[in-house]
Amino acid sequence: MNPPAKLAAVILAAGRSSRMGAFKPLLPFGPDTVIERIIATVREAGVETLRVVVGWQADVLIPVLDRHGVPWIRNERFEEGMYASIQTGVGSLPAGVSAFFLFPGDMPLVRAATLTRLMAEWDQRPGGILYPCHEGRRGHPPLIASFCIPEILRDAPSGGLREILARHPREAREVECADPGILADLDTAEQYRQSLDKKG
Repeated sequence: MNPPAKLAAVILAAGRSSRMGAFKPLLPFGPDTVIERIIATVREAGVETLRVVVGWQADVLIPVLDRHGVPWIRNERFEEGMYASIQTGVGSLPAGVSAFFLFPGDMPLVRAATLTRLMAEWDQRPGGILYPCHEGRRGHPPLIASFCIPEILRDAPSGGLREILARHPREAREVECADPGILADLDTAEQYRQSLDKKG
């Protein structure tokens, strides 16, 4: 019997939140903040290894992460955009990780059950790139096999991570999930207001 896979999650929380006009990770979300809700979701799913990538307003976010005992990694190049944060987070993962969730830091409505659904699919057939889907639409967070890590760290394609993952169509698998939260990010104040109505 094979040992259980070591899975990780990288949460991206380094951006400027320019379209929102407020720092998204620390927006109130029920009794918590957006980033605390995401961290709780990852932990509820039983993901072993967690990293939060910080950058913009890191000095405000880090105390929150420290209070929850969450490891963080600072992206000194956050002004370059999201791909620099992806490289920073992925590059900080320990050896032996089989796959990692790449979790945008503005998607607090994703359910822990969705992560466990992807993890179960991985356990049944390890390998590849697993995309959660809702009603046929791909969402976040994907579960990405570690074979992609060297390519992510080496390359900086104009199309970002999407371009790299598209190079591996045979490894891609879509996993249908009854979770509209995989499609709901918080780019604007209106989307934030709508998410508060749906948070449950």
